[in-house]
Amino acid sequence: MKRVSVDIGGTFTDCFVVWDDQYIEGKALTTHHNLSQGFNDALADACKQIGLDAPVLLSQVDSVRYATTLGTNALIERKGPRVGALVTTGFKSTIPLSRARGYGEGLSEGEQMDIPNAKRPPPIVPIPMIREVRERIDYLGQVFWTLDEDDVRLRIRELVDVGAEALVVAFTNSVVNPAHELRVREIFLEEYPGHLLGAIPMLLSHQVAGRKGEYARSSSTILDAFLHQTMYHGLGTLELNLRTQGYEKPMLVSHNSGGMAQLNSTDALQTVHSGPVSGVAAAEHLASAAELGNVVATDMGGTSFDIGIVDQGGVKHYDFNPVIDRWLVSVPMVHLVTLGAGGGSIARFDRMYKTVEIGPQSAGSDPGPACYDRGGLKPTVTDADLLLGYLDAKNYANGRIPLNPRRSKQAIEEQLCDELDLSLIEVCKLIKKQVDASMANGIATELRTRGYEPKDFTILAYGGNGPLHACGIADALGVKRILAPPFSSVFSACGAGNVNQMHIHEMSVWTVLFNPITRSFFSDFDSFNRVVDELERRGREDLQRQGMTADQVKYRLELDMRYGNQRVQTAVVSTLPRLKTQHDVLALMDRFYQSYGERFGEGSQSPEAGIRINTIRVCSYVEQPTVKFSKLSLNGKSRPAPKPVSQRECHFVGHLPLATPIYNDEALIEGTEIEGPAVVTTRATTYLVEPNWKYHAAPQGAVWFIRQEARIQP
Repeated sequence: MKRVSVDIGGTFTDCFVVWDDQYIEGKALTTHHNLSQGFNDALADACKQIGLDAPVLLSQVDSVRYATTLGTNALIERKGPRVGALVTTGFKSTIPLSRARGYGEGLSEGEQMDIPNAKRPPPIVPIPMIREVRERIDYLGQVFWTLDEDDVRLRIRELVDVGAEALVVAFTNSVVNPAHELRVREIFLEEYPGHLLGAIPMLLSHQVAGRKGEYARSSSTILDAFLHQTMYHGLGTLELNLRTQGYEKPMLVSHNSGGMAQLNSTDALQTVHSGPVSGVAAAEHLASAAELGNVVATDMGGTSFDIGIVDQGGVKHYDFNPVIDRWLVSVPMVHLVTLGAGGGSIARFDRMYKTVEIGPQSAGSDPGPACYDRGGLKPTVTDADLLLGYLDAKNYANGRIPLNPRRSKQAIEEQLCDELDLSLIEVCKLIKKQVDASMANGIATELRTRGYEPKDFTILAYGGNGPLHACGIADALGVKRILAPPFSSVFSACGAGNVNQMHIHEMSVWTVLFNPITRSFFSDFDSFNRVVDELERRGREDLQRQGMTADQVKYRLELDMRYGNQRVQTAVVSTLPRLKTQHDVLALMDRFYQSYGERFGEGSQSPEAGIRINTIRVCSYVEQPTVKFSKLSLNGKSRPAPKPVSQRECHFVGHLPLATPIYNDEALIEGTEIEGPAVVTTRATTYLVEPNWKYHAAPQGAVWFIRQEARIQP
């Protein structure tokens, strides 16, 4: 297997190369003005390690997989075409009203509570760019008002005349019966054929989102249209960059659903947050291969801290209505919680509580933290880590980024020391304590709101700064062990190389498995199976369009189920591909009963309220070769710590300055044990072993951090 996977983050571009039995990590600063440059730099770093030129390597690899921030950047910068929308008559205000929540979506809890200062984001589709069309389909899919085709032609001309560069069609109940939306596209192509100069794209809402919910489906389609041009040209440029270097196969793009596809089968909206989702996919694969059980995946990069859950039972945790930037959308995105707590997160004085507040603003890669000496003037987490002695100013990022401690000192003293009336080192300790506590609180909140306890999970700490803060997170969380996985600094890029080619299709349904009033069970098996057949057909055609054969495609049936009118839905992976008998219905109800009890406690189930299926979802995928992870138990192997390469004074929360030994890559040899305090500086990242913690090197460069009184189970 020969494969290149790249994850472009807000600060660093990570590259993971599989070259037969070799696994190579590459890293470079993200170049936001031209993402191809950062890609080339990271690839060159990896190529240098195996002694090949990039064109030679690219001409021989099986695939190049890409997780991009193009969509995220376009939303932040509001760079996109002018979008027009066609909606059902009487529903013109659905988009601007945004369910009366638009002022707060995408903001922190504190900002949402500050109602007097609440502001809605500038609309992507302003009211003058919305046109009503005379048509109506009811909730059952019956045509209530026949589509007025002359009215359609008139409204399309009006939008084109006022400068629309992309069109969205979002009719009410189109997910149940898409006939009117499909006819509008036919009319549009009659009026404005695709071969005409200046032809513009038209997106249909039922093809972007298969769930009911008019606003979320409309905003999903609007965002997709807004990002379409940027993604088309941006990814096209990246693909052209590969072509010029000898790569001739289709480029694969990671999706936020946990899969990937060729560029011609990728919607723009599917690429948003695809990098962090790839990390969760890698955590899922590692948890299975290394037998880790339940896992919390935490990615601390330069810009943010991302949290995902991997359940041992195979339950997928999706956000069915995630908020992307400031808009609620309807796409099945792997669930992530993102905190503004990366290495580049800016530390500022909190006047209300007289303390330090971390993030969510970040210095990014340009200008970056003050110590990068690239013009950054604000203190960040990385600046504090440097002054506390954890980072090597001359060997940060393998020497690619020399750090300037004087800049860090100047930024923190000028902006925080006087306000807090603390010394420089005391302020740095406070920054570290706050950021560790923030990340630990985010993990605990995420687990407990979903019915889990942190003690029942293995916590993975990866990303460029994960191993540096692993012990601090574990201390604040009250857990006794935490794992820095193999290839931790580029773990999300590794995950992008491990995912399958996959498409997810879903449909809102109203399926009552058990009706408590009539005490009857579901029996319309044909209607249920027809929906599954249709969703499988869509997924199969998507994959066949990418060169796969029908017999290669596998399917996973997932059902969103709930008791009665509960708001909480539980995703259940069905072991039955179809429902054929009452026995199948009872088996599905029993699986839901067990899953619900495991998550929310035995006895919390309420079958007497009725059992319903809200959404049927089919994941169609083709399995791909993956990176082989080893079991990560120590198996009794132990070797003494190697000789330190140097020693320096480090400052730890709750301790006086301590003389701390510094180790290099030799400490990654399997079985190596090091008592804290210690710092292990490798080519790719820095591992910080705090006092009262022990460092245990596991296979493939993974590292267990164990609190002294804890023991690893073989």
